[in-house]
Amino acid sequence: MSTPVMSSGTDERQARRAAFGSFAGAVIDWYDFILYGLVAALVFNTEFFPDVSPAIGTLAAFATFGVGFLFRPLGGIVFGHFGDRIGRKRMLVLTMVIMGTATTLIGFLPGYATIGWWAPFLLVVLRAVQGFAVGGEWGGAALMAVESAPKARRAFYSSGVQVGYSVGLVIATGFVLLMSSVTTDAQFLAWGWRVPFLASVVLVAIGLWVRSRVQDAPQVVEQVEAAETTAAAQGKRRIPLVEALREHPRAFAQIFGLRLVELVSGYIVTAFALSYATSELGYSRPFMLNVGLLVGALGILTIPAYAYLSDRIGRRRVYLTGAVAGAVLAVPFFLALESGSKIATVILAVLLFNVAHDLAVSVQQPLFTEMFGAEYRYSGAGVGYQFASAIAGGFTPFIAAALATLTDGSWHLVALYLFIGCAVSAVLAFNLSRDHTPTPDRRAPRREPEPTAGA
Repeated sequence: MSTPVMSSGTDERQARRAAFGSFAGAVIDWYDFILYGLVAALVFNTEFFPDVSPAIGTLAAFATFGVGFLFRPLGGIVFGHFGDRIGRKRMLVLTMVIMGTATTLIGFLPGYATIGWWAPFLLVVLRAVQGFAVGGEWGGAALMAVESAPKARRAFYSSGVQVGYSVGLVIATGFVLLMSSVTTDAQFLAWGWRVPFLASVVLVAIGLWVRSRVQDAPQVVEQVEAAETTAAAQGKRRIPLVEALREHPRAFAQIFGLRLVELVSGYIVTAFALSYATSELGYSRPFMLNVGLLVGALGILTIPAYAYLSDRIGRRRVYLTGAVAGAVLAVPFFLALESGSKIATVILAVLLFNVAHDLAVSVQQPLFTEMFGAEYRYSGAGVGYQFASAIAGGFTPFIAAALATLTDGSWHLVALYLFIGCAVSAVLAFNLSRDHTPTPDRRAPRREPEPTAGA
């Protein structure tokens, strides 16, 4: 089967449509996922775990936050498997429906005072469903954008996947801040926190309409179909994840280590610091929510700018700069928090998130997906990405809170944890090939033209 011939204008429209579809879906899925983390830091410790001390309640709330990350690899495996076999678009529609349903149900979930221990149990179940859904989101969204983009602008076109995280962070934080502002503390704990969860159903409806207009890249459809045909002719059943592990085993470890700078810096600024600064250092909840709102808003500008830069100067340089910046800023960020200076706190939060974090995430889509061949890269890149999220991402707020608890509220071990994560990413980024060479796609065999008479 030959690849359909499209004009450059059609290619460009497809690239823009794929980029926007990936962005819109990422906004909605990350809104849902981040919203849980924000409310876990503010509400779930008292509403779902009231019979324990405040410190243990916070740890329990962050543990349920981490459960979602444990199920992200499973989502990456399942959605990656079928995405590599029947196409990206179908899986991306399904992830959005599952995520929106779970988030809306959390909004209806009664608290501990109403149904006892069923409340935290169901909360954990719904968080696991969220994790399963978002586990299939990044790989498919990144691939749809990268595979449709012009080769020289893959980072820029696919940066919308990570901009979607920033927009989701802005919307989720802004919504929580709005509800916190228009309700009393008692009202917010009783029902105000539920409104942003219930609003998810509207966002999902919009996202489904946008994604329905996006198609998989024709050349990728050809490659996937060719792989399926070859496997069927050999009497085999394709398992794309096994193929990815066999062909590129080192890539999984590379993805894990490279993602540390993003995960530890992002979740310490937006999740752990929100709880730590309000409970230990006397900062107000609205101020810390506004910090999250600010870094998310700036990310909408910084991520595509860094991605555009990386298409010109190389992904290695951009990634290495972000990782080194994260390591350098680890201690100053906590010194700013401890000082009580709101100006210093804002400046260091912006530097840690919008420089260290955003430099790294701006190039991950092409960098990670190009480590694998087209016929198994949804599984390879997606599962590698989500295993890092499960181990180092979801439990970063929990680990940070535990380290602070062990040292009677001190931030020093947390800063060390942040420094080590960024340093590991810096070493791996330094050792990347100076000119990262993508793994070539295994193109479907093309039929040679028949010789003409007299040739």
